[in-house]
Amino acid sequence: MKKFILIPLLTALLASPLPAQVGDSPITLNYSGGSRIKDLIDVEGARDNQLNGYGLVVGLAGTGDSKIDSTLQSIANALKTYGINVPSDDIKSGNVAAVMVTADIGPFAKPGSRIDVTVSSIGDSKTLQGGVLLQVPLQGADKTVYAVAQGPIAVGGFLGGQGGPGGATVQKNFPTVGTIPNGAIVEREVPTQIVQNGSMNLNLREADYISAARMAEAINRVFPNTAVARDGRTVNVIIPPEYGAYEVNFLASLGGIELEPDSVARVVINERTGVIVATSNVRVSKVAVSHGSLTISIASTLTASQPNAPLIGNGAGQTVVLPSTTTGIDEQKGSFKVVEEAPTIEKVATALNALGVSTRDMMSIFQTMKRAGALQAELVLN
Repeated sequence: MKKFILIPLLTALLASPLPAQVGDSPITLNYSGGSRIKDLIDVEGARDNQLNGYGLVVGLAGTGDSKIDSTLQSIANALKTYGINVPSDDIKSGNVAAVMVTADIGPFAKPGSRIDVTVSSIGDSKTLQGGVLLQVPLQGADKTVYAVAQGPIAVGGFLGGQGGPGGATVQKNFPTVGTIPNGAIVEREVPTQIVQNGSMNLNLREADYISAARMAEAINRVFPNTAVARDGRTVNVIIPPEYGAYEVNFLASLGGIELEPDSVARVVINERTGVIVATSNVRVSKVAVSHGSLTISIASTLTASQPNAPLIGNGAGQTVVLPSTTTGIDEQKGSFKVVEEAPTIEKVATALNALGVSTRDMMSIFQTMKRAGALQAELVLN
């Protein structure tokens, strides 16, 4: 019997909370063993940017694109840059594949630094294994080139076999997509501005009003009268005068401040893998659960009816294949159990385990609880 495994996302901390005041509203804070601010937020203005480019991968052992017009024209154009003029009709592209190159350039990336790139086939190439990417300029949404990529491709898979009529192939993962670690050199820095009008905005990765209020108060305990929660995601922090020319030092000091963020009551169900994860603050109303199942199995088999040997020689009989069907019904004993005083998901899980409920059935029960209004939490299905 499979058991339900409850994984609390936020456990209770041992240290006793310290009361504080935000205006006239009491806020409960915890300054020992909590999460650091740097692990909870993104600084507004310090963001990644997406880059992309079109290029060619060469050196493929006959696994490149077939005679695709765009690939042939790209090869002809690449050869022209070296003073070689070849009609596209005379080019064979079996060792070349057209690809799209994508990358993310992080904030504060300086010219000369390197970033990873992903290479993806856009033609009918069978695999990029063993290929080398020719130099490709990578541009942003503003059509400005910020990096240049080139290098051998690492493919996390393979394609083996000849294929075709009478042949067989063996494939692992997706050999038409590969990466080049540190394959692009940054040529231009993306402008980044994290300070505006003497303040900066800290954006929570998980929006929550309580977490935003706790973060503002935790900052004010260290840097008085500098932080205010604008909404459930943004905390505005004024840079103190003594840090006027040292914004990075101030941001580093903010990142080390600890607090206990709040979490949303949520149950996440992954039906493909059978995993159920629930936060510790999920509550359930008093509910009755019935569990039972009816299994009907139908098996079809084929049997051969063969006449006696002397009759076969005289043409008096022949072998006949007769189908045979067997039907069986297996009904498990159902049960109806009232989950008494079940304010937490732990007690509900214990009661369901006592019924002998499998993980798959438990998923259906939680969905039904949600529709019945008994599950006081957000239900997420993957």
